[in-house]
Amino acid sequence: MSEENVIFIGKKSAMSYVMACFTVIQSGMDKIIIKSRGRSISKAVDVLEILKNRFIKDKIKNVKITTGTDTIDSSDRGSFNVSTLEIEVSLKK
Repeated sequence: MSEENVIFIGKKSAMSYVMACFTVIQSGMDKIIIKSRGRSISKAVDVLEILKNRFIKDKIKNVKITTGTDTIDSSDRGSFNVSTLEIEVSLKK
């Protein structure tokens, strides 16, 4: 899998990530992967919904959602689990 089509959701606004998705689309790729974990999961869902409802509703072929858990080792908090979300958006050619 190429890392060029992966959008990692963080602390920026949802529209910043929507624009990053457009950059992937403009480069000619037919798949966008949106990854997030922890508190950013709701923002990843917002990005998907903005894309679906406002911008590329006619171009989406399939959406696949995968959930999981990562274990993080921290020096101050010890080891703890964080939920993860991966959204794969396939586009029509």
